[in-house]
Amino acid sequence: MTTSPQGSIAMPRAMSAALAMAAAVGLAAPVSAQAEYRNEIRNEMGRCSADKGPGLMVTVDGIKASSGKVRVQAYRANSGEWLVKGKWLSRIEVPARAGSMSFCVPLPASGTYGVAVRHDVNGNGETDIRTDGGAMSNNPSINIFNLGKPSYTKVGVPVGGSVKSIRIQMKYM
Repeated sequence: MTTSPQGSIAMPRAMSAALAMAAAVGLAAPVSAQAEYRNEIRNEMGRCSADKGPGLMVTVDGIKASSGKVRVQAYRANSGEWLVKGKWLSRIEVPARAGSMSFCVPLPASGTYGVAVRHDVNGNGETDIRTDGGAMSNNPSINIFNLGKPSYTKVGVPVGGSVKSIRIQMKYM
């Protein structure tokens, strides 16, 4: 063992450096866990080719106007994450185009996922019940009793290791 000029042993210094590194890694773990949520991505259709996956190729039908923005968000279809604020995995937001639009939604792993779609017709970033549209995977009924939040069991789409195609029908008041 060596000693420093003050007479302390060098081993504790090396151990403290190792402990500091371990602590830094430990602090980084929660950040990386958070990184799986709230990913704003581009609509890159190439990410949904046959050899890619897992993912969802989402076709949204019935978009009523080429104004505002369409937002597609993917969630895990479970009670702790479906439509929970900040628990969306990825979001694609693009200018609306009347008719049908397709979106490639890459997913982190095989599992069951739900997709929520919103058409902000005037692009003001707020939900205007009289004009804006919405829809969800599996096209569940939305009514006053479920307040637009059907159970995750109704929207869940099982996805394996490849890309799965789904269609969603927009609904407007």
